[in-house]
Amino acid sequence: MGKLAICPGSFDPITNGHLDIITRASKIFDRVIVAVFNNQAKSPLFTVEERMRLLEEATSDLPNITVDSSDHLLMDYAKEQNADAVVRGLRAISDFEYEMQITSMNRKLNPEIETLFMMTNNQYSFLSSSMVKEIAKYNGDISGLVPDTVRAELKRKFNYL
Repeated sequence: MGKLAICPGSFDPITNGHLDIITRASKIFDRVIVAVFNNQAKSPLFTVEERMRLLEEATSDLPNITVDSSDHLLMDYAKEQNADAVVRGLRAISDFEYEMQITSMNRKLNPEIETLFMMTNNQYSFLSSSMVKEIAKYNGDISGLVPDTVRAELKRKFNYL
């Protein structure tokens, strides 16, 4: 069966920073599930189904990647999937404190599943889905920040076709 990791996120939308972490995780683990979770604190631009489709398109060249979604707790989902680890990306030191709190709680919920952090490549350290949506909303240039299919979808969402 091999080692399985979960790359969780809201992916609203997927950015090249997300894709970098997913690609690197796919080289370390035998299988990686990219799981779309709905963050109730956020108002998503894309539906879960749209985010899953964009993720599938962006990762189609990675044979050991599966895209899924869940509305369960991450640790419950990871246990259901028999995952060995959760992979999270860190952009900056400001991410660390937030991620540390989540990881500590996740460890309490399920100490069997490890959380691994990957630092994003420097070229993506400033990048966030929120920032991309804000730029796209005003028809700014987001090339190089998101996969081409995402750029086209954002233009469609904001009526810039």
